[in-house]
Amino acid sequence: MATEQKSPTVREVLRSLDVFAGALPRFDPQEVPGTPQDLFTEWLTEAITAGVREPHAMTLSTAGPDGTPSARVLLLKDVGPAGWSFASHAASPKGQDLAATPAAALTFYWPLQARQVRLRGAVAPESPELSAQDFLARSLGSRAEALAGMQSRPLDDPNSVSAATEESLARLEREPDLVVPEWTLYTLAPHSVEFWQGDKQRKHTRLTYLRSDDGWEQQLLWP
Repeated sequence: MATEQKSPTVREVLRSLDVFAGALPRFDPQEVPGTPQDLFTEWLTEAITAGVREPHAMTLSTAGPDGTPSARVLLLKDVGPAGWSFASHAASPKGQDLAATPAAALTFYWPLQARQVRLRGAVAPESPELSAQDFLARSLGSRAEALAGMQSRPLDDPNSVSAATEESLARLEREPDLVVPEWTLYTLAPHSVEFWQGDKQRKHTRLTYLRSDDGWEQQLLWP
């Protein structure tokens, strides 16, 4: 009588997965630039060159009025002296969270390099002019979805999505310069930015930039 093969448990499958596969890049904290923006740009460029899919994707974590955390993945729009920018409809759950608690965390992860970047700081909306520029630079489908303004609301009939999208597309065709007034470009001004470089032997390198009155201070952290 054949012995029945037992399927592995989820725990066993997870334990069997390889991590930090392949060659990992070198990271020397003694050779970093003076600002986290410059180091982030270097790492982002290397991720793009290495072929990481959607290297500008990041996790935005916010807190609701009752302190309950919420996280979702969206795309980075810009990095500059003021901080890291992203966009959303102000009436969306993340927009409402930011209105109630104007602070957030951003997390980037590039698995091919075993690199992670974590940011925390205050979030503020940019000017209506910059928000409008961001909206008009989006794809037609993205603008149509924002114009519908129904993100995260209960959906009773899936066909309603197509109907609302077609209606929005028709309106945008008639009014190509239309901007959704609630569309908002936000910028996170970090008070800390951590750069994490994975190591096969788990001797990870962690370097944090901390904002001070004189600019940025750097601090190494234990793995």
